[in-house]
Amino acid sequence: MGHTQHRALPVLAIAAVGIVALAGCGAGSRTDNANSTKVTCDYTAPEGKTTVNVLAYNSSAIDPFTDTMVSSCSTDDVTLKHDPIDFGGQVTKTTATLSGDTGTYDIIETYGFVIPGFGEEEKLIPLNDLWDKYAADYGLDEISESMVEGMSYDGDIYAIPMQAQMFVMAYRTDIFDDLGLEVPTTFDEMIDAAEAIKGAGLMDYPIALPWLATADVTTGFEGAMNSLGADFVNPDGDVTLDTPEAKQAVEAMLSLKPYMDPQVTTFDQPKVQQQMFNGTAAMSIMFSGRMFDLTLDANSKLADSFGFAGAPKLTDDAAYSYNRLSIDGWSIPFNTKLDHDMLFQMMASAVSEDASKASVPAAYPAREGMVTEKNSPYGAAANDSIASAMPPIVSPVIADITNEIRPILVSILNGQVSVDDGLAQMQAAGEKVAG
Repeated sequence: MGHTQHRALPVLAIAAVGIVALAGCGAGSRTDNANSTKVTCDYTAPEGKTTVNVLAYNSSAIDPFTDTMVSSCSTDDVTLKHDPIDFGGQVTKTTATLSGDTGTYDIIETYGFVIPGFGEEEKLIPLNDLWDKYAADYGLDEISESMVEGMSYDGDIYAIPMQAQMFVMAYRTDIFDDLGLEVPTTFDEMIDAAEAIKGAGLMDYPIALPWLATADVTTGFEGAMNSLGADFVNPDGDVTLDTPEAKQAVEAMLSLKPYMDPQVTTFDQPKVQQQMFNGTAAMSIMFSGRMFDLTLDANSKLADSFGFAGAPKLTDDAAYSYNRLSIDGWSIPFNTKLDHDMLFQMMASAVSEDASKASVPAAYPAREGMVTEKNSPYGAAANDSIASAMPPIVSPVIADITNEIRPILVSILNGQVSVDDGLAQMQAAGEKVAG
């Protein structure tokens, strides 16, 4: 594939950082969010009353930026409107608003995984000129270069990076301490810990992962392949779903399944959070943007019993951790009728230095050096996880391949098709997408 490129995103080497995710949901936009703040939003307003419609899913990591934008950039004549929505709803609405010449939204929160496809299809406005124009005013040069590259395709910037997410492990420190368990660093060690927890009669399903059949499960599969240094395509664009790495990744997922709730393919990240809140799981791996919720006393009486660690590897000799890096950012859809200059300044305001500082510890801002183990309870874990993640392969077909192979992967995990047959089916589906 001529447009498939391997971007050497050298694992976001930020002095002390953290990163965020591919899925989420939560409460609505709240201008009184403790992790949002009022910032300068100095744009030239159009004449007359104007509404700017903002599409962004709700999570504890995204809300601070959305709320900052809404509260700081709204005036008597300009209203920024953001309605509560979960991640699945955002995906649906993004597809809908970008499907025609006229769209519903003027600013879209998006993420690096889909940037290549949207860039290839010219669904987003390239921001290079506006970036250069306002870089000094909004300190855009302080945003991680790797994150900017992760929101770019074929030399064009398609989103202002806001924050990032990576897989982080959360675990019950009290249970691990009582049983003398070490924090797992591989899947085999997760299984050993789960066996010990089950053997002590503490819980039936100690491991919780978000493997929702309509979304998260392929993120987990890709993370498993990434641990082995592979992805759904290679740097040349060849589909790699029938390779030894793909088979090992699926078999590793299957090895965890006996220690997970039998309904795991119905569980998204909020459901996994609930398992941890309720004490029905002792280990979970989610995007880092979900970790802050675990630390809040209002969410669980176990809040003081959660510890955090970098994502484990599939095996001792795996090249990378079981991990996915996701960069969230603000984009301008190609079909908005509003002034791009105004919209860019609104987006840049929402990721300003003050806004980014206020987002910690709920988020992992794109600005370098903002997250540390001192200002975030999972900061050290997030930084460890970033350092162990595979640099992503940037391709416009991976997102579409992900959608096509998802039901086949679920069939493998649910025992409806053998691993070998399922891999062959996924390879054929992937090649059909890739052309």
